[in-house]
Amino acid sequence: MASGPLRDLRGRLDWCCINTATLGYREPVAVTAQRAAEAGFTWITPWRQEIDERRPEKDAEAIRAAGVQVRSYCRTAALAHDTAAGRQRAIDDNRRGLEAAAALGAAEFIAVVGGLAPGSRDIEGSRSQIMRGLEALIPAVEATGVRLALEPLHPYYAADRSLLNTLAQAQAWCEALDPDGRYFGIVVDAYHVWWDPSLAASIVAAGHRIRAFHVCDWLRQTQDPLLDRGMMGDGVVDLRRLRAMVESTGFDGLVEVEIFSRDRWWKEDPDVVLRTCRERLQTVC
Repeated sequence: MASGPLRDLRGRLDWCCINTATLGYREPVAVTAQRAAEAGFTWITPWRQEIDERRPEKDAEAIRAAGVQVRSYCRTAALAHDTAAGRQRAIDDNRRGLEAAAALGAAEFIAVVGGLAPGSRDIEGSRSQIMRGLEALIPAVEATGVRLALEPLHPYYAADRSLLNTLAQAQAWCEALDPDGRYFGIVVDAYHVWWDPSLAASIVAAGHRIRAFHVCDWLRQTQDPLLDRGMMGDGVVDLRRLRAMVESTGFDGLVEVEIFSRDRWWKEDPDVVLRTCRERLQTVC
């Protein structure tokens, strides 16, 4: 991928993607795909609760029929557990997720690795379990051709959702698990990384491993760090600067909107949400 000036998103929705969480999972994925297509988008990233993983080909066909493609698939099950059986169930569940991602045509399965094992205070032990679980998935990654994209989450989520919290940490994990860069990549999500004092250097170091770039905004007076994300331009994140940093590495992938907004955007008409995303992508991102 060649680096160059910041791409102009105006009129180029083929460079953009809608993560279906942005619409609040309110409708079947086929309907969401159709809405996205009618709004001018050609890519979506669905979530596992929207897909019948017993027959993912059926959902894949419906998505293609709407005129859109699947970029990524969300997301992995937590890998740290208090029993060996629980850890194995998580590995098996994530294998099924990789297989479904392949059937959907996704390039990546987004890895939100999970927090502390239930009832545990052993942060290093839980991280070790997570690393072993990721390593155990390498044969399934190789078999499906779908990479695992490690997504660092804001430290707010460390206890229950992710013990992977910075881009530098994600890069270190990738180097340890996959020095050749064949199986693992990294997600840069504006919501989770904007605060990091080492952000610029970490993006440069991640370089060719960056597989996805997610945008939304952090509201200055957020009511809920999980479910009160802002629409791009409504918060404090300099999204254009962040995108310039990501693209300076040579990343020429999609700019993906992912907004969890229980009390604002999930209550709005889905077509209004998509029109607003389209406008903000082209004006503030």
